[in-house]
Amino acid sequence: MERGMRQLVGRARESGVLDGLLREVRDGRSRVLVVRGEAGVGKSALLDRLAGQAARLQVVRAAGVEAESEFAYSALQRLCAPLLPHLDRLPEVQRDALGVAFGLSAGKPPEMLLVGIAVLGLFAEAAAVSPLVCLVDDAQWLDLMSLRILAFVGRRLDAESVALVFAERAADGAAQGEFAGLPELALRGLADADARALLDSVLPGPVDARVRDRIVAETGGNPLALLELPRGLSPAELAFGFGGPGAGPLATRLEDGFRRRVDALPPDTRALLLVAAVEPVGDGPLLWHALRLLGIGLEAAAPAEAADLITLGATMRFRHPLVRSAVWRGADAADLRAAHRALAEATDPEQAPDRRAWHQAHAAVGPDEEVAAALERSAGRALARGGRAAAACFLERAAALTPAPGERARRALAAAGAHLAAGAATRVPDLVSAAELGPLDRLERANAHRLRAKASAMTDQGLGVVQPLLDAADRLRELDPAAARETYLAAFGAAIWAGRHGDGGLRRVADAARDLPPGEETAGVFLHALVTWATDGPAAAFPLLARALRALTADGDLAVLWPAANAAVELGDLAAWLDITGRAVGFARTTGTLSILSTALPYRAASLGYAGRFPEAWDVLAEAPAVEEAAGLATRTVSTALLTAYRGRERPALDLIEAMERDGERRGLGRLTAMAACARAVLHNGLGTYPQAAEAALRGVQYRDLVVHNWTCLELVEAATRAGDRAAAELAASG
Repeated sequence: MERGMRQLVGRARESGVLDGLLREVRDGRSRVLVVRGEAGVGKSALLDRLAGQAARLQVVRAAGVEAESEFAYSALQRLCAPLLPHLDRLPEVQRDALGVAFGLSAGKPPEMLLVGIAVLGLFAEAAAVSPLVCLVDDAQWLDLMSLRILAFVGRRLDAESVALVFAERAADGAAQGEFAGLPELALRGLADADARALLDSVLPGPVDARVRDRIVAETGGNPLALLELPRGLSPAELAFGFGGPGAGPLATRLEDGFRRRVDALPPDTRALLLVAAVEPVGDGPLLWHALRLLGIGLEAAAPAEAADLITLGATMRFRHPLVRSAVWRGADAADLRAAHRALAEATDPEQAPDRRAWHQAHAAVGPDEEVAAALERSAGRALARGGRAAAACFLERAAALTPAPGERARRALAAAGAHLAAGAATRVPDLVSAAELGPLDRLERANAHRLRAKASAMTDQGLGVVQPLLDAADRLRELDPAAARETYLAAFGAAIWAGRHGDGGLRRVADAARDLPPGEETAGVFLHALVTWATDGPAAAFPLLARALRALTADGDLAVLWPAANAAVELGDLAAWLDITGRAVGFARTTGTLSILSTALPYRAASLGYAGRFPEAWDVLAEAPAVEEAAGLATRTVSTALLTAYRGRERPALDLIEAMERDGERRGLGRLTAMAACARAVLHNGLGTYPQAAEAALRGVQYRDLVVHNWTCLELVEAATRAGDRAAAELAASG
């Protein structure tokens, strides 16, 4: 049922689930739930009922709004705003992170993980006073930062007396994306009897039972459809049901119905609804100020309220999100620009400069340097809050509005870099291409090549990205040697992943980078050591790898975790491996540096497993999925396969190993192929099937993969010795 009804028809089971959730929260336990279903099926009504049942508890609410999904932390800030009196009770690092993220204070942009931990702490502090119920409607339209942080928090709630309930518009089936794995309540259409009763309550007159059954079938028992689609139709018009063949998706038909009702309203009322539709914050004074600028008075709201499209209170509230989208999507372009223009003029440039710039951008007819510059400043403020995705969107829109070719190219390049930093690699190539149409200088063109290559590397770690990274590094050699070394190191990493499928890529990288001055930055030190390893052999590289490890004195150096961990293993220094991964995990947890933690956890699990500390390794690896969900990465496959092999779980281990082999062959990732061979040898040695272990290990040592070759040689020595194959054992012992 939809909001506005006095009771929910046919929702006894769902209401019981929510009542049980509240009981558990009152008893001191935390619960998270995702209510999923199609538009109009009654998700918001269930959240309204839950809020009413929790009236004596603390209830905070927010909703995603499609029009503001580019604003980082917007929904999260609305949800947390009533809880900010508890902010001073958080540790300073968490308090500062939320202050910067919400624009309450200046400071270093916080990592997403730290903001998530701070929100978790804020919920816990609030719940210590009274159980807390957090309701998030229309979660499919949450801005990316709010979505990831709230999903992260939902996975970590335990005994804080907090309920976190999301309502998400989604088709049938298991939850995907950020909410995958969270408890869910699938909401479907009403049962036939309940659907007929609801339909009868709004039919304009008697309708043949067979027609009524067809209507119920066509709507699938969707409450909003049963209430809305019969509006304005006579019994004769209802005689053939609602749609017939090709009627389109139910949400589209509902939106079309709302649009017809909007189109029938007076012009001023339609303008009022449009301004409300594009003002997503729910700021009543701002809305009425903008309407006054358009010459529209309060009386214009009455026809929309009478048509049951809006509810007037402290601010205007649409009856259903489909009403908002119907108004927004059905508006004439000129009217839409006028609404944005009025909102921009009504928005305080000191208090809300970013929203003002956003409205100005949507009001612009053509290029406008003043608006483009304002958007660029908004991007800077978004970055200062840690909102990389928002900054990228602001910069992209700024580039589109920039009249001067040089400035437009510069902003397009900045937008590409921001999208890359936000993890949206697929947005990078088009923006780089747009930038290259402009008058870029040599350094900017070199950086354009670097951005395109790194975007490719994010989506494909194999051989195909080695040469583009090499080309980009070559262009940067004279212009920015430090950036060139960092890019060569990235190419080295790609070549290592390509491994035996790399067609000499590792040697090409080493030859290209060997005569570049080594530099004193951490990336440069490791690059020099790895180039020596590839060109002169492991023995010559050992002193340089050891020096590089000793240079890891500052916590910030842990950003080069992958070469550091590999260097420790290549040197056979288990203590250093444990130390580096332990420091990396500790640093990332303390500071919330998600990009480090997502890599550090699998490396830490592998080091603990190699040390024989298996329970600790599995505990660490258990944390990885939630972090990977927040970071949008997936890096734990190899560690999981190795640990499963060490446990001797034959079938689960073989499933993981075979998946790695297929993935390695399909994507040209020789390192996965090598790790699969090593894991297979580990498994068979543990099971005592030594000939199979030797066979797998012999396949693995045919190519000198960094680190993996040494591991596999150890397994080959054991397998060949126990199988009585002295020649193979001597081959392995000689390296």
